[in-house]
Amino acid sequence: MTKPLAPLLVLLACLLLAGCEKDWGVDQHGRDVTAAQLEGRWLLINYWAEWCGPCRTEIPELNALAETTDEVEVLGVNFDELRGEELAQAAEALGIRFRVLSDDPAERLQLPRSAVLPVTYLVDEKGKVRERLVGEQTAEGIAGHLARLKGG
Repeated sequence: MTKPLAPLLVLLACLLLAGCEKDWGVDQHGRDVTAAQLEGRWLLINYWAEWCGPCRTEIPELNALAETTDEVEVLGVNFDELRGEELAQAAEALGIRFRVLSDDPAERLQLPRSAVLPVTYLVDEKGKVRERLVGEQTAEGIAGHLARLKGG
């Protein structure tokens, strides 16, 4: 009786796995960033580096945005591809309070490598890049971009 069920179970397993999106790696604290945590959310992906003056000025604005709105998940990415303890130390030195991804999501989101910093991408709830913002941003300015993109 188990033989007729085997193909059905294999099909069911394949369908379940197809619906599961790959996780995003870990953040600067070594905590998992799961697909389930980000699924259906607007994302702000900000590329920064320690040596970037405008990045340093922008970080308090991104901290404020991350702490005052649920409209967007603020995620940082270190331009120099720091990982582990180096990433944690750099993020702490710059006062970053939002999550910083250890793994660059550029390939996943089909983001081009930027020649300038800071650069910020606004990604809609379906995973589509909706806007590329070059240069230093403010929390108020980003909120305006989000309102326009969301049609409100």
